[in-house]
Amino acid sequence: MAALLEPPPPFLNPLFPPSSNPTRPLPHNLKFKRFNLYTNPTLHSQPTTCCAAAPQPEFPDPTRDRRRAVRLAWEKLVRWSRSLRSKNKTDVLERTNKVVVLGGGSFATAMAAHVADRKDQMEVNMLVRDAQVCQSINENHYNVPVQFSASFLEGIAEYVYPELPFISVSKGLELNTLRTMSQIIPQALKNPRQPFIALSGPSFALELMNKLPTAMVVASKDKKLANAVQQLLASSYLRISTSSDVTGVEVTGALKNVLAIAAGIVDGMNLGNNSKAALVSQGCSEIRWLATKMGAKPTTITGLSGIGDIMLTCFVNLSRNRTVGVRLGSGEKLDDILGSMNQVAEGVSTAGAVIALAQKYNVKMPVLTAVARIIDNELTPKKAVFELMSLPQIGGMEVKIYQFNHTKMQATKHLIAYMKS
Repeated sequence: MAALLEPPPPFLNPLFPPSSNPTRPLPHNLKFKRFNLYTNPTLHSQPTTCCAAAPQPEFPDPTRDRRRAVRLAWEKLVRWSRSLRSKNKTDVLERTNKVVVLGGGSFATAMAAHVADRKDQMEVNMLVRDAQVCQSINENHYNVPVQFSASFLEGIAEYVYPELPFISVSKGLELNTLRTMSQIIPQALKNPRQPFIALSGPSFALELMNKLPTAMVVASKDKKLANAVQQLLASSYLRISTSSDVTGVEVTGALKNVLAIAAGIVDGMNLGNNSKAALVSQGCSEIRWLATKMGAKPTTITGLSGIGDIMLTCFVNLSRNRTVGVRLGSGEKLDDILGSMNQVAEGVSTAGAVIALAQKYNVKMPVLTAVARIIDNELTPKKAVFELMSLPQIGGMEVKIYQFNHTKMQATKHLIAYMKS
């Protein structure tokens, strides 16, 4: 016999008043028995006696002591913060007078507006390929997204100084080459030493434009360069952390868009919060498996540009990729969905590239592979859910597959996926 400590049944639970009906009837073999605490003889076998109340000693007030400890901890934190802020340099912002933004996407526009707002003397220019887009932004001060491409960089390569730092806000993979922006930019500019910084994190362009509190990460192999970009971008409503893990920041930024489509499909099919939490958790593991195989640090995956960005993209209605998933789960066709959108859902084009990367690094990714199959119209969302739920039940251990070398008749062990969360 096993005792399950669960909430009270619906008719005793304040969340389910007596007038409400459960969605499904309870099983016929589930019985309830009343347990009266006050009539149980084993709990009331000792006689009680009355006596005069004795004076009670005075004890310290635990509530007062707790509040004092919290107040002291907060004051210490504030003093530490003020001390560090007083030491921070601002010479990068003072020395920077001109910033060029390549592309007219929504987030590029938001970052351009943010940088322009840092100081009045800052000159910020946005370079876009489409003349109509350029005219529209200048006249109406609203932006229409434009897809970024390596060919655009190749066309301006001769005008770019070799020492000019590039800050990438693009989150995706090049479909045919599987390259990230840290690979595309130096190759397109024919300068392998072109300074590069990846900017990522949980951030919607609309909220950044409205100056709502936001936190992001700048990643560069050059620590001084990362610190300089931190000084340039950080403000009273935008916190910037630094990292040296460019691979981790870029890979998680690309893969989370595909996972967001999967989360949206679950919502579109009305499968509930339990299934979405399980799916996103599995997707996070898949992203970690691939990213670490590519050289990313596990701390990046669990940090702001990893789990932080995943939570925002998978659970919030403003997410374009999640919106695509919701409509797919509701039964709409992908072509109709994309045709009705005026913004780019990066996860659609990235899904195929992600699976190619998974094959390259020999990593199993059930959830993200299912998304790619649905996008290719080779699998229905309903069938995908059935197949994922039918995967073998596993324990909290590493799954290992052994590949036998028939030439040497020896077993070569290949670790292909970490299933331990």
